Amino acid sequence: MEPGTLDLDRAVLHPWSAQASWAPLAIERASGCEVVLEDGRVLLDFSSQLVNTNLGHAHPAVTRAIQQQAAVLPTVNPAHAVRVRGEAAARILEVAGEPFSKVFFTNGGADANENAIRMARLVTGRDKVLSAYRSYHGNTGAAIAATGDWRRVPNEYARGHVHFWGPFPYRSEFWSDSPEQEAERALHALRRLVEAEGPATVAAILVETVPGTAGVIVPPPGWLEGLRALCDEWGILLILDEVMAGFGRTGDWFAFQDPLLNPAGVVPDLITFAKGVNGGAVPVGGVVLPPAIASVFDERVFPGGLTYSGHPLAMASIVATIDAMRAEGVVEHARGIGEDVLGPALRDLAARHDCIGEVRGLGVFWALDLVTDRASKAPLPPAEMARIKRDLVEAGVLPFVQDNRVHVVPPCTVTAEQVGRAIAALDAVLP
Repeated sequence: MEPGTLDLDRAVLHPWSAQASWAPLAIERASGCEVVLEDGRVLLDFSSQLVNTNLGHAHPAVTRAIQQQAAVLPTVNPAHAVRVRGEAAARILEVAGEPFSKVFFTNGGADANENAIRMARLVTGRDKVLSAYRSYHGNTGAAIAATGDWRRVPNEYARGHVHFWGPFPYRSEFWSDSPEQEAERALHALRRLVEAEGPATVAAILVETVPGTAGVIVPPPGWLEGLRALCDEWGILLILDEVMAGFGRTGDWFAFQDPLLNPAGVVPDLITFAKGVNGGAVPVGGVVLPPAIASVFDERVFPGGLTYSGHPLAMASIVATIDAMRAEGVVEHARGIGEDVLGPALRDLAARHDCIGEVRGLGVFWALDLVTDRASKAPLPPAEMARIKRDLVEAGVLPFVQDNRVHVVPPCTVTAEQVGRAIAALDAVLP
């Protein structure tokens, strides 16, 4: 008898896990917003895997594009020019808008942030990178050092990283009594940090436009505008990490383009992306650059590169994904279903369950902050979160559970009927 999937899986060293307690689901196939387990169960994927299957699973146009590219040119030295890479860059630049003019392709989000940091240091001639404690930027050298959460601590091998507390009105570090005051006080604390570190030593401030793994923390009014002003004052580059928030997740191509999040129209110096750009079909990420930074490397060698940078299969999947999202109105759908269906349904759910301390989000990017009581905001304990996760799977929903939160992050193509099924499951399992 051939070994089963879970038997074979024991040969794999799994990420972020103690191996003895690893208990994965065996997924056999997937389509749209659903995954099918090896035992035949069908689950609504309200995790989008790692918040990356924005176009849903196995979109036929993306699958076909990969197959066609594989038959012609499945791989290439990135030193050579191939049409599909230029087409992918053109698609990304079209949705990024002015003033961006070039794309540096990487294998994923971590090395996108890694290379954005490299660019900032080379362009400014400075060393320090400031980033928030409530953040995740990837698991390569500088990216994990820039990360704020616990995963940074056993991995602090890179130099020149300083952390700060960003705004989070629900769990404020600044004793604020309004979102506006939270932004003001967070910006004041960041200003004092820059002054203490020495503005002339700071190359970049790196932030997730909407911190994702940290809790879908929608930035309060004034935060992005204040960051831009602070960076401009001291010649610091502003890097917006859109790895999780980009390509439809928030109801815009990029989160910083949302007029409610960014009424001042702040534009970053560099954008990092991955995940939703091709729905995770083939590993890929990258950095979007404006002419002011790209031109630095016109006569000066950019000292970075990857064997699979601009991999043809990944490039084909990007072209197909962006074209399909445009043709099918996927970004607009994500915005509409967030405003009209998912957001209201989650707020109604909170009215029925006192364990929901706060509902946060936009588009198809939401989190339920679960607490023992709303007065203290004490997080729901790990055992109860594990029970909720287990019961959601039994109820037919694959969730994204992080710390004391359930992140509600379905594909951008999710239907109102599917939202209703997931809300019913949440209603049944939440205390």
